[in-house]
Amino acid sequence: MALFFERPKSGECAVLVHINLQSEREPEALREFEELVLSAGGDPAELVEGSRDTPHAKYFIGTGKLDELKSAVEANSAELVIFNHTLSPSQERNLEKELCCRVIDRTGLILDIFAQRARTHEGKLQVELAQLHHLSSRLVRGWTHLERQKGGIGMRGPGETQLESDRRMVRARIKAIQQRLVKVRVQRDQGRRSRSRTETPTVSLVGYTNAGKSTLFNHLTQADVYAADQLFATLDPTMRKVSIPGQGDVIMADTVGFISHLPHRLVDAFRATLEEAASANLLLHIVDAAAPERAINMQRVEEVLVEIGADQLPILTVYNKIDLLEEPQPRIDRDETGQPCAVWISAQDNLGIDLLQRAIAERLPGQLLHGRLVLMPDHGAVRAALYRQQAVRDEAVADPEIGSMALEVELPEIDLQRILHGTNLNLTDLMPL
Repeated sequence: MALFFERPKSGECAVLVHINLQSEREPEALREFEELVLSAGGDPAELVEGSRDTPHAKYFIGTGKLDELKSAVEANSAELVIFNHTLSPSQERNLEKELCCRVIDRTGLILDIFAQRARTHEGKLQVELAQLHHLSSRLVRGWTHLERQKGGIGMRGPGETQLESDRRMVRARIKAIQQRLVKVRVQRDQGRRSRSRTETPTVSLVGYTNAGKSTLFNHLTQADVYAADQLFATLDPTMRKVSIPGQGDVIMADTVGFISHLPHRLVDAFRATLEEAASANLLLHIVDAAAPERAINMQRVEEVLVEIGADQLPILTVYNKIDLLEEPQPRIDRDETGQPCAVWISAQDNLGIDLLQRAIAERLPGQLLHGRLVLMPDHGAVRAALYRQQAVRDEAVADPEIGSMALEVELPEIDLQRILHGTNLNLTDLMPL
């Protein structure tokens, strides 16, 4: 099944088709469609647009628009026609027969991008599972040149035999992948339980694709996750431990970007990955502040969060890419209770990252302690642990004769308890400021 991950190195000349359907409540975005094609490595040669009340049953588009599409394919010597819509298997077959070239729909396009981006074993399994489900209803296309079954004795041809054989192979492969993904989910559950036992909070980055999640993730964690100005640059989840000033150790999780009308097969296939977001202590909803369709993208992300059961989690909205605004001013927005609800930053230009870290520390569960702690010379291990936790705000000599030090510290109560455990100090030694 390695063939699913073999992709041409150069771009394919493609004619794009975008139809405004009156029957659609939420029409597909044309700009996003073009970005998807470019992300897949396609070379858009021409765009064919039109409008209809409802899709044509046989070709999705009308016969007049089909003639226009034929002319566009011939004029550009196109190898591929891509529809910004979901086509039925029969519509794909009919279009390919008329246009004499490959035809794929929006789902097939997204699957192709996912196949290119998958890097981990789990990611490749999830993509292949979604591809096989998509392919299983389209297998007949490969055997239309062979004799087809017409019913009755002596009328069963080799094409039908091969078709059934392929279907059995696909079903067997789907079953094998599902069994392997069960093991992956068990391993992920064990990892989440382990983090829960150590009480290390998890912060998941979610948001519309190309909002800048991976660039921000790299700034926060000093990681080298692939980041690019394209849709679905990140596919596989990445997790790193990072120390947040005033909070301590936190697990950061970078997740796959969302998109409008993400095929349900992909949502199902990546449910194990998206569960990392659903089990987080805090969600960072990364938003492209300069995107003209910002409000719509935010709504679509919220719909996916509802679908994976993560809509009840604490959410901190992060407006990224403020460097593209006229007056890029990093700031923290607070709600009526004084709690941070939004942060304006630029991950690319490193603007407002300190404000984001402060907001994360305030939003994570657990009481944040702030006070003055006096340490004796034999408390060197405690002092070192507080500095490792990045909890020390100021330090001064308390008594030069005995060598005691007064530290102004700010950190979660649970972390201070852990640091003081086994010493002759306790929480009551922390004097409020």
